[in-house]
Amino acid sequence: MKPKLNLPSFMSVIVGLSLSLEHCPPPCRCDRGISRVSCVGAEVMPVFGSTTQEVWLVKTNISSVPQNAFANLLNISHIYITDDDNLRFLEKHSFYNLSTLKHIQLHGIKTLSYIDQEAFKELPNLKYLGIMNTAVTSFPKLEYIKSRQLDFVLEIVDNAFIKTLPANSFTGISVNALTIILNNNGLREIQGYAFNGSRLEEVYLHRNVDLERIDEFAFDGVIHGPTHLDLSDTQVHSLPSVGMENIEKLQVKRTLTLKALPPFSAFLHLQTAHLTFPSHCCGLKMLKRLRRHTEAVFCNLSRAALGKHLESPAVFSQKYLEHQVALHVEENLNVPTPHSAGYNMSCPANQPQDKDLFVVSLSSDQVRDDSDLALCDDPHIDNGPICTPLPDALNPCDDVISQGLLRVLVWVVSLLAISANSLVLLTLLTCQQKMSVTRFLMGHLAFADGCMGMYLLLIAFVDFYTHSQYYQYAIYWQTGSGCNLAGILSVFASELSVYTLTLISFQRWHAIFNAMRPDRHMRLRHITVLMLVGWLLCVIIALLPVLGVNTYQRVSICLPMDTETTVAQAYIISVLSINVIAFIVVCLCYLHIYFMVHNPQHDSSRFDTSMAKRMAVLIFTNFLCLVPICFYGLSAAFHQPLMTITDSKVLLVLFYPLNSCAHPFFYAILTKAFHRDILMLLSRVGLCQKH
Repeated sequence: MKPKLNLPSFMSVIVGLSLSLEHCPPPCRCDRGISRVSCVGAEVMPVFGSTTQEVWLVKTNISSVPQNAFANLLNISHIYITDDDNLRFLEKHSFYNLSTLKHIQLHGIKTLSYIDQEAFKELPNLKYLGIMNTAVTSFPKLEYIKSRQLDFVLEIVDNAFIKTLPANSFTGISVNALTIILNNNGLREIQGYAFNGSRLEEVYLHRNVDLERIDEFAFDGVIHGPTHLDLSDTQVHSLPSVGMENIEKLQVKRTLTLKALPPFSAFLHLQTAHLTFPSHCCGLKMLKRLRRHTEAVFCNLSRAALGKHLESPAVFSQKYLEHQVALHVEENLNVPTPHSAGYNMSCPANQPQDKDLFVVSLSSDQVRDDSDLALCDDPHIDNGPICTPLPDALNPCDDVISQGLLRVLVWVVSLLAISANSLVLLTLLTCQQKMSVTRFLMGHLAFADGCMGMYLLLIAFVDFYTHSQYYQYAIYWQTGSGCNLAGILSVFASELSVYTLTLISFQRWHAIFNAMRPDRHMRLRHITVLMLVGWLLCVIIALLPVLGVNTYQRVSICLPMDTETTVAQAYIISVLSINVIAFIVVCLCYLHIYFMVHNPQHDSSRFDTSMAKRMAVLIFTNFLCLVPICFYGLSAAFHQPLMTITDSKVLLVLFYPLNSCAHPFFYAILTKAFHRDILMLLSRVGLCQKH
């Protein structure tokens, strides 16, 4: 009689024998099923069992990962090599033909300097590859991975010795979408065609603080994408215009070197932008998303060109009108138009009420299957992408001088100030009469007002050059030396003018107060010392914003209007307070002069009385213009502005320097003494003869 086979007992024996063949390699630790193996301080590469699914190699004494190190691991899915100070090389086929491998992470291997170009090969199910904090000196070759996973993530971060991203760096990694994380490396340059042949989803390059150059064709050859690009905390000077059409989210925060963006027509699908400067957002507000521009979906473009031709008395053929509209489209968007492809452009009978729109009509046989015409059917107005930082009170989306009348007046005031004060200076310097205290002070006042005219002329020229496109030049202008020069000229001229006028008032008061005591009159040497002190103070006040106390870069008219810090706020309050104190001193001087000249007991000459009256008109005219500036400035310094920067430009650009062209007429050109000086000058050059 045959004994019966006990099936459960037999199976338990078989399982026991199979488990006895699998063992945990020393000096590693394994879980119960030997599926997870963790090796710390291994001297040689351990031999892992076939059931191993996850491997951790920590602080090993292995110099390289040899060929086919994991070849027998049929179920391996995750490999981690971390915190290693001895591993130097990844040899050929270190990770080869592992069909189940999904995750590789190399982290904190500070001695790893070389990765063979075939170290990662035939890994069809790999979803993640991380190479972090190593000593690798060149970007690794990864073209033999050939993953078929849908969302592959490549993370190569904290590698300080990788300087360049060469061409075709990501070819062959995955046949599907690829997310690339290259943060905090030592990258300095991204070469042309670096992303060629890849399907990009998201590309992160932030905190590459040495990255300065991205080649114009870096994204050329990309099969699709990227949809998200992050270049924050870098030093890039420009973005490529090629390959940006699929970007939906752009991040370039804290990148002060990026002063201009590519043409806005490059960002056809941009939805969100986080940038560094508000002026870039001003430009992006003009962007209207155009999907499939080769399909001629130009629903948001002005129909002004067509209307102009339709209103013309001449008779044009329909074909000619279509051609003119197409040319208008091409010139305004700088993109190809379909007029050469036979598209029918027309304005339908049920034309929308908005006269700034025109519609492109496509017949059914002209629309391809991949055409996206939903944009034209969207009832909501496309206001462009969401963008930060938003334009603020100091940086609105305006030109330097936003009002037409103000623009004309600025040119008039600046040219008049320069010419009139130059005439006064020329006359005073060439006059053969002895230099008096009054002439000396008038010369300094003319020089200060001439500097103010130069400031205003510089602002007017910048406005003329950047008219209607200031957002493209805002960063170049406000962060450049030109804006600093304009700011220094403005503050120096303003403070020197105020100081000189105050000194004129004090000198006239002192002269009238001591009219009968000539020995107490102020001499030219005294005034010279006081003017030297004034020059020194004015130069210091003008240079403080350049030295970091405040800044001339906050506004387009280059005045120190930063109130973000306590020091900057104190600077503005101090300067405005000095002007207010000067105004009070002038008022006190002329009030006392008024009472003295009308006091019969006080001895004063007729000349002193007329001089005091003339100077009173000059001084009070000047400070009537300065008072609203001080009042507005003090309110803004305490974060309680009474008007927007656009409205305040009327004060800051017109009233602020208006006295610069008024002074030479009040104190010189309209006086008889100046007429005599002019006649003497003309007679010396032979243009006028005495009779």
